[in-house]
Amino acid sequence: MKKQFGGKINDELIQRYSESPNWRDGQFLNLETTTMSFSLKAMPKFFYKQFFANKGREPKTPIPVENFDQASFLAPSKECKIIWFGHSVLLMRINDKTILIDPMFGADAAPVSPFKIKLFSENTIALIDQLPPIDLMLLSHDHYDHLDLKSMEKLIPKIKSYYVALGCARYLTNWSVDPAVIKQFDWWNDQEFEGINITFTPSRHFSGRGLKDRAKSLWGGWVFRTENENIYFSGDGGYGDHFKAVGEKLGPFDLGIMECGQYNENWYQIHMYPEEAIQAAIDSKANKIMAVHWAGFPLAQHPWKEPIERFTKAATEKEISVLTPRIGELFDLNNGATNHWWETHV
Repeated sequence: MKKQFGGKINDELIQRYSESPNWRDGQFLNLETTTMSFSLKAMPKFFYKQFFANKGREPKTPIPVENFDQASFLAPSKECKIIWFGHSVLLMRINDKTILIDPMFGADAAPVSPFKIKLFSENTIALIDQLPPIDLMLLSHDHYDHLDLKSMEKLIPKIKSYYVALGCARYLTNWSVDPAVIKQFDWWNDQEFEGINITFTPSRHFSGRGLKDRAKSLWGGWVFRTENENIYFSGDGGYGDHFKAVGEKLGPFDLGIMECGQYNENWYQIHMYPEEAIQAAIDSKANKIMAVHWAGFPLAQHPWKEPIERFTKAATEKEISVLTPRIGELFDLNNGATNHWWETHV
């Protein structure tokens, strides 16, 4: 169990984190005031609904994952190729380099809880065996639905380098990753990687895997810029002014990969409603968009299809082009990812 929590925070780490302009009063803070709204009176009803009222929140049958074609994925191309493995897991091929974002192939998003939060697809951990060597892994933040220990135990032998949110290196080093291959990022830090300019961008969220490490590591999104494309992954977070800042500094984007799902009125400031995700895409100047952070886990109380239904409806109203890949489908910005597969899945 202790291994799930990663390396302990010590005075040396606190000193390193305190050098960040985003660290104040012993923790990392969002750019604008951010809270979660819970009353003690409402909590019993909330938790009952969260863990026991599951009708419509999960598909009746497992969501299938498309077969992985390694040869097609690795074939040389000037265009970025992407595979979405559900929730926020993305495998990208950019400049003939393989990049993995937020490695959660495991079956349970609550490994330290008495109540399991099961993945909608089956046996996804076995997909890791099919993956090619990974040139770079990126981590947006440390939550269990984005950083899975069982996945990492299988992935570490495949991964050459890591770019992670500031404070997240302690998990990897505790899991025996060589510190020399890990680079930590504060907001707006950027790095050139094999012809890809990669920038860590702000989001409005929080972090923590245990009772004592809340906001002791940073959270954010990623931008990938090459000679051919500019792609924005929003990371988890609520709506805020940072989207306009990202668009002004780094946009416009050929593709915006936007968080959409696991929202609730009690935490609307840390997860966007679908309509807010569309506005965030507009603010950040994304020409095409796709939704992530849905079709993976029942982390909130909405029906499992609702995020993508509201997302595509709002995008149509705003006349924004949407990509809707199947889980496991290989696509690029001009080919594939147009089937509304969820409409027929039960």
